[in-house]
Amino acid sequence: MRTHGIHHVTAIVGNPQENFKFYNGVLGLRLVKKTVNFDDPYTYHLYYGDQDGNPGSIMTFFPWQGNALKGRRGSGQMTTTSFSVPETALGFWKERLENHGVTVHGPFTRFGEEVLLFEDPHDLELELIGAKDDKRVGATAEGIGPEQAICGFHSVTLIEQDAQATAAVMTRLLDFEKVAEEEDRHRFRSGSGGPGTIVDVVHRPSLPTGSMGVGVVHHVAWRSADDPSQIALRAELVEAGLNVSPVMDRNYFHSIYFREPGGVLFEVATDPPGFSVDESADELGKTLKLPEWLEGRRQDIEGRLPDLSGEG
Repeated sequence: MRTHGIHHVTAIVGNPQENFKFYNGVLGLRLVKKTVNFDDPYTYHLYYGDQDGNPGSIMTFFPWQGNALKGRRGSGQMTTTSFSVPETALGFWKERLENHGVTVHGPFTRFGEEVLLFEDPHDLELELIGAKDDKRVGATAEGIGPEQAICGFHSVTLIEQDAQATAAVMTRLLDFEKVAEEEDRHRFRSGSGGPGTIVDVVHRPSLPTGSMGVGVVHHVAWRSADDPSQIALRAELVEAGLNVSPVMDRNYFHSIYFREPGGVLFEVATDPPGFSVDESADELGKTLKLPEWLEGRRQDIEGRLPDLSGEG
């Protein structure tokens, strides 16, 4: 199996305190890694997920402060990140989100499941989907019990001017299979199927191309079992004519990157070594972790990064 589900989603957002307050304080996701953008070390790279930081639950962010450029959702982008919750919990989540001042649309039905649609504080489009068969243990927090907790990703949505070209790469090279269709939405799954393996490709031939900036997804990463599997897949992608990056060491996984025909940036990330490689499971996300080559600049970097109390 070349890929077996969603590994993580990375987006660009605004103020990091607001980001932390929403994803940790409102959605109840655990901050499993607090590090920096390796190419811009005065900017956080924040990872949220389930209690253990499992692949398939990880939402990551580059928070741009100040007057950062606003992005525009459009074609050639991954536009919507959908989380899985117990199907009996949608009423709880609608009330909780509205109590925190979030405008919620729905519930409405898609492929037989109920969906809530809303945006985070920086206009990133999110969904909660009541899943019928998600056995994963969710991320509990104050006021959020296991019967309501977000279990991880349900699916992601790609908007494409040419859905067929994207589908060809996904099915022929990434081991996705088409399983359903509703109007202009085509559903694919990988691996064993179920929440965390689903991709919806929406065909919108006349929609303008999106632009990168705050409130937009930067890339989506698919899961690769290990390094040999990733290296073999890279060779196949290159042979197919795609412009694939070298393997990059991201400390917690190894990554390759390429753009699919519609323009969405795809990453393939290995499941190992995981987020416990540099701190224990109990300590995940509590201290700033830096790669070895930035340790000599720790005092300067820590002095420029804001606190993540959620205040301000």
